[in-house]
Amino acid sequence: MISNQVLQNTLEGLKEISRTEFCVIDTEGKVLASTFTDAVMNPSDVQAFAESQADSQVIKGYQYFKVCDDYQLEYILVVHGEDEDTYMVGKLAAFQIQNLIIAYKERFDKDSFIKNLLLDNLLLVDIYNRAKKLHIEADVRRTVLILETQQEKDYNSIESVKALFGGKSKDFITAVDEKSIIIVKEMAEGESYEELDKLAHTILDTLGLDHQAGVHIAYGTIVQELKEVSRSYKEARMALDVGKIFFGEREVIAYSSLGIGRLIYQLPIPLCKMFIKEIFENKSPDDFDEETLVTIDKFFENSLNVSETSRQLYIHRNTLVYRLDKLQKSTGLDLRVFEDAITFKIALMVVRYMKYMETLEY
Repeated sequence: MISNQVLQNTLEGLKEISRTEFCVIDTEGKVLASTFTDAVMNPSDVQAFAESQADSQVIKGYQYFKVCDDYQLEYILVVHGEDEDTYMVGKLAAFQIQNLIIAYKERFDKDSFIKNLLLDNLLLVDIYNRAKKLHIEADVRRTVLILETQQEKDYNSIESVKALFGGKSKDFITAVDEKSIIIVKEMAEGESYEELDKLAHTILDTLGLDHQAGVHIAYGTIVQELKEVSRSYKEARMALDVGKIFFGEREVIAYSSLGIGRLIYQLPIPLCKMFIKEIFENKSPDDFDEETLVTIDKFFENSLNVSETSRQLYIHRNTLVYRLDKLQKSTGLDLRVFEDAITFKIALMVVRYMKYMETLEY
């Protein structure tokens, strides 16, 4: 159904061109949009016209026109005036509104198709049959981006994203839940993940969402066929979740950049608990003091380089060595040894994953 605001904008545009007053009424006699300032339609006149066989009729100085969709009455257009020019303007306005109905039906049919495609609700044969009817190309490169905010989405936020893409029919903007907007983006030949990353940052910047807490954009891999779009959506959804666990400071998260975090995210919690118990026994990284945790993070950040880490922490090299020795005695892992460092890093990530999953349970 066309929104009342769209109808109002259409009538005001038609009035500006033709200098004629218009009013659109639904089948129950309710005024949906109007440029009249004081005219009041007689409900009995509206009802009589709606029930008549006529497509248009002059009643008490106004011309009435039926606007149908597949022979079903949708709206009644009322135009002020009785002459031939007013009749012609009224027919053109009715034709315009009828075309709006068709356009909106196609738009929402496409929206429904894309939603079901993303959620894997379509059989393979249905994907290609419906895509053909909706004039959606099947064999083009596409990827899925998900924009997630802390606030529930509204109509205006989705429209803002659509406006950003310039209303291109080859890209689809929709939503399947309350807090995320989904963009199915067609990728031209030669466009790569570098362009995709720039696009994601541009979206945040243009919408004024950059550097806002809880705002992220994630995207999946580029797929070659329409049937694979749901896979790219699942990848983008995973990138959002994994990104929030391990890369909370990033605004834009690519599925291809998740690394080992993607593997940890798919581990069952009992296995994670068993692993942590084997590494730390009865201890937990939460038991480490703030100084030790900062030292560990900075040491990993500098690729296990003792000299650079001590310089950035503003401590003597021997002080850093002392802290690492102390940590080795406590855990049995020497972070200066690559294999031990990898084990410790994975353990920290597993603990972070377990904590995140615990928050979802409450």
